[in-house]
Amino acid sequence: MAKKALFILADGFEETEAILPIDILNRTGVEVTTATLGDDASAPVAAAHGTRHLASTTLDEALARPDGFDAIVLPGGMPGTVNLRNDSRVAAALRNACAAGKLVAAICAAPTVLAAAGILRGRRFTCYPGCEEGISGAAYCADEATVRDGCVLTSRGPGTAAAFGFALAAALAGDSAAIAVGKAMLFH
Repeated sequence: MAKKALFILADGFEETEAILPIDILNRTGVEVTTATLGDDASAPVAAAHGTRHLASTTLDEALARPDGFDAIVLPGGMPGTVNLRNDSRVAAALRNACAAGKLVAAICAAPTVLAAAGILRGRRFTCYPGCEEGISGAAYCADEATVRDGCVLTSRGPGTAAAFGFALAAALAGDSAAIAVGKAMLFH
């Protein structure tokens, strides 16, 4: 059975940090659902650089699914990260997923959402340089493109979106699937 990943898209999300990992996961056979924080999935989500994207569903509908998800993924970007951090449903979903041993992943500024939810405490992580300020009780890894610590996977920013996508793919579809897709996409 295919693994399932939920990407939460808030207005102001960084396009590259969502689209590239979603594409990589789709190519490895992971079932990806995108959810908007809004209450209408037919309303486009405005990304950080002016593009508009339709989500598969709303966050409330996604979280109500009885089969759930194997991973929850947060793209960064501004003000997308602030919008994620200000939504109590996001923090609760992240805590529940991590407590259940499911993967929670965030890139760029979005690891601050994990920190605000209490998920980074005692863990290693990375993020966009400068976003680590104010995160206490966790070990910042400045020079790593991606960091996995238990149920938490983090990455640095738009330039590490491919590495983030392949780390997600390896975690959800297995190393061999991630490697095969990487070779087919000419990522070495």
